Amino acid sequence: MPKFERFGNQIPFCEPAWYQGHHTPYYTEKHVQFRARVREFVEKEMKPNIDKWIKTGYPKSLHEEIYKTGLGAILYPKEYGGQRPDDFDAFYEVIMIDEMARCGGGGVLGQGGINSMALPPIMNFGSDYLKELVLRPVITGKKACCLAISESGAGSDVANIETTAERDGDFFVVNGHKKWITGGLFGDFFTTAVRTGGEGMGGISLLLIERDTPGVNVRKMETQFDNAHNTTFITFDNVRVPAKNLIGEEGQGFFYIVHNFNHERLVISISAARMSRLCYEEAIKYALKRKTFGKTLVQHQLVRFKLAEMARQIESLHDFVERTAYQFASGVPDAKLGGQCALLKVQASKTFEFCSREASQIFGGSSIVKEGQGKLVERMAREVRAQAIPGGSEEILLDFTIRDAVAKAKRLNSKL
Repeated sequence: MPKFERFGNQIPFCEPAWYQGHHTPYYTEKHVQFRARVREFVEKEMKPNIDKWIKTGYPKSLHEEIYKTGLGAILYPKEYGGQRPDDFDAFYEVIMIDEMARCGGGGVLGQGGINSMALPPIMNFGSDYLKELVLRPVITGKKACCLAISESGAGSDVANIETTAERDGDFFVVNGHKKWITGGLFGDFFTTAVRTGGEGMGGISLLLIERDTPGVNVRKMETQFDNAHNTTFITFDNVRVPAKNLIGEEGQGFFYIVHNFNHERLVISISAARMSRLCYEEAIKYALKRKTFGKTLVQHQLVRFKLAEMARQIESLHDFVERTAYQFASGVPDAKLGGQCALLKVQASKTFEFCSREASQIFGGSSIVKEGQGKLVERMAREVRAQAIPGGSEEILLDFTIRDAVAKAKRLNSKL
């Protein structure tokens, strides 16, 4: 089992265990080299600009810049302009997301994650025409593709979306709206869930809608969390979409969406795990130097307890992330990972919420102002709900996990 040279902050638990000299069954020397390249990009190109970009939005040109480094398209096959390593596995993505999350929220380069959710339905089920239209321009950073599913009355309840697409000759006429659509201001294409049939999941299809189609309107929504990316509200008013923009088969949209959920939940969990770790890192560094009542904070037993509880939960979460990534890397069918990915995301958001709160308590008044030593902790406190709600709320996912477990238990019992 390999062990690699130490990397990054060596205060215990401020980095994943394999960064701090622990043996690992998951990573190789190629992963180590990739990690160094991503960290260099984050340190040089992202972190110095994050405060400015939170106010202005990050430049869309950053997508092409990271593509030129060879880091921006590791998820995608070379035939579409991708930069997937020959030995690619899920742990390359774990490293990429984990390292980029070191910015501590703010959404810089968030479109990369959104592309990774909006493109798979086209890659897996789209026609050659749609692949040619969308994949290479998006993968190379020239354009962007957003996932447009949620509506005012249908967030986690995807089966009840109301946006309609009625057939009219060689077109679908789309009417309705989409809400909380991440990256909409960047989006050139929208992988859009529409109702082409009757009620329920069987009436849902996916259409690719181009941004410049008449009747499409996108506006920014202000958010609780700092957002160098953007969250948007999209309306469709008699939008005529060519029938050839149907992704896969009509009526199969719900299946295509669900097929993609597990990956989305893994992505969110990796990010939340690193932001939890950042809360701990900021808190322990502050506690080592801040004095109260003649002692540093770490000399107070209760503060040490807070730090220990943060570390315990972070390490447990990261192990869960790696175990889940290993299932993806081992080729476990997506349909078998639903309960595990749902539970992982809940564990991630609850750990992040706990660590954010405890870090805020350790920083005290410095954690409630957007400047000074506690500004990163303040920013992450507003980021928590942005991890807990998208991709399925905690309550929905916990219920799904046990419903899935009960269904499997019943099948097992029927064979006894």
